[in-house]
Amino acid sequence: MTIDLHGSVGASSSLRQDWKSLPWDKIRQRVRRLQMRIAKAIKEKRYGKAQALQWILTHSHSAKLLAVNE
Repeated sequence: MTIDLHGSVGASSSLRQDWKSLPWDKIRQRVRRLQMRIAKAIKEKRYGKAQALQWILTHSHSAKLLAVNE
């Protein structure tokens, strides 16, 4: 984070560039795949499996990135 002399706060330009260059299509694909697996487990009444997948989703780096981005 940078702070200029006028009190503005923001990410450095290199961090913004890194953020933009993340593979967003792959990140969305990973999250969507986990969501589909959760839905399938619930449909098959495999609630323990669904709960385990939900934990993975809520703790995944991809889901966190996507939540902040969108």
